[in-house]
Amino acid sequence: MEHDLDATALVVVDVQAGFDDPVWGPRNNPDFEANLAALIRTWRAAGRPIVYVRHDSVTPGSPLRPDQPGNAFQPMVDGSPDLLVSKQVNSAFYGTPDLHGWLQEQGITGVAVTGIQTNFCCETTARMAGNLGYDTLFVLDATHTFDLPAHGGGRLTADELARVTATNLQDEFADVVMTADLL
Repeated sequence: MEHDLDATALVVVDVQAGFDDPVWGPRNNPDFEANLAALIRTWRAAGRPIVYVRHDSVTPGSPLRPDQPGNAFQPMVDGSPDLLVSKQVNSAFYGTPDLHGWLQEQGITGVAVTGIQTNFCCETTARMAGNLGYDTLFVLDATHTFDLPAHGGGRLTADELARVTATNLQDEFADVVMTADLL
């Protein structure tokens, strides 16, 4: 499928210092940081729109609360975005300012979703983008997640969770791609 990258916003979801906290447990994708940095550089050099999304948690004790150092973006999320969205829920489309409204005003027809966590805020944002009619790219190797306890017992690894997310999204909500596909 052909994608018009010049009409595609790079959406960087929740790449915040608080996700470096060991409390989250083991994560996948050691190439995440380099892949995301390459995408941001490429989008910026091409003059394409970049959206940074920040989770401003309201949960007591969360490292992502606005009054905590963990709320800050990680170092590779540099420079000024074209839009900064603040949210308290999983989807970047339920934040402030209104992402959907901004994309429509700018004539942007596609989004490339990246960030943390693959199976939560990134997947939710991609699902909503697909439902709203955007040409949605899910850049799997520019996301990462953490191992989780499995429903019914045991654990699911971050790699397993990422694979399930890719399976859930492909063809139904998004085109799952890799960073190299977009550089």
